[in-house]
Amino acid sequence: MSRKQFSRYDEPLDSDDLRKCHAVLDEICGDFGIELGSEEADRIAAITIELYQQGVREVGQLKHIVDAARGLDLSRDGTKA
Repeated sequence: MSRKQFSRYDEPLDSDDLRKCHAVLDEICGDFGIELGSEEADRIAAITIELYQQGVREVGQLKHIVDAARGLDLSRDGTKA
């Protein structure tokens, strides 16, 4: 019988993983006035989890890649233009 090899992508997220992803979501939504639970926040959460499962683990790096994926400008340090 062959054993299927699992990647990190196949593993469930633990509480520390979810804490990191939630921190990214909270910061981005706070910086841009996006209401948690909104469709936009759900998209940001999905992108964050997808990237995390692909191996992006550092919160700052996650924020910048989500920034690029969503077209947001996190380099503004939370200030509104």
